[in-house]
This record gives sequence, structure tokens and C-alpha cells, in this order.
Amino acid sequence: MPNRLEINPIHLGMGATAEVEPQITGGMEWYADYGARHSDDGIEGRLVSMYRFAESWDVWEMHPKGAEVVLCTEGEITLIQKMTDGILQSTPLSAGEYVINPPGVWHTADVEGSATAVFITAGEGTEHRAR
Repeated sequence: MPNRLEINPIHLGMGATAEVEPQITGGMEWYADYGARHSDDGIEGRLVSMYRFAESWDVWEMHPKGAEVVLCTEGEITLIQKMTDGILQSTPLSAGEYVINPPGVWHTADVEGSATAVFITAGEGTEHRAR
């Protein structure tokens, strides 16, 4: 039976493993549970997820221990990165385009209309702050 990425993300782990994750709730508790389930993979673990957005993000986030791929699959999304030198970089993405968030780079996104994106995230130690 097939799974839907926006409902059941995938964990890519050590030894080239791939595991279907429980239904995502979007709450921080889900991410804490995910981290606990896969703590043995450390910084090598990756979460593959997909989200649909109807508005701009109200938070900044940063992944200190690894890079994150952001792939727009539908609509348009503008990724805003605060580079380590303090410069803000805005990158508009359309379907099929992606950008990489380097480790330690704070990022957020603007969305006009709606957009869908796939994220491949090295999430250990992820931090959030209000936008």
C-alpha cells in the first residue's frame, strides 16, 4: 500500500535505510518523538517531508548540524536565508527548483497564494524563533 509524503514522512538513516514515519501532526512534540526514535543516527539521519503552504511562515528555523534541501513541487515559494555573515538572501522557487540551506543558516519563507515543498532535513539540534 502506498504512503503519502505529506502524511507519513520518511526517515533516511544509517546503513542506507528508509523508514515510514507515523502520521505527522505538525506539532513540536512529533519532532521530539522523531528525534528520540532515530537518535542513534545522529547527524547522519535525514527527515524527508512535504508541506503545503497557504501563507508565509511566522518563524525562522536553523539546522546547526547539517544541510537541508528545499524543493518546490507546486506553486511558488521564496526562501529567505540569513547567511552566517548576516546578509539576507531571497531565492524565489517555482516547481522543480530547489535551494540548499547550509548548516547554521537561519531561514524562513514567503508564500503568495499557495505552494508545496519537499524538505530533506538534517534536523538534529534544530532551533526556531519568531519571525
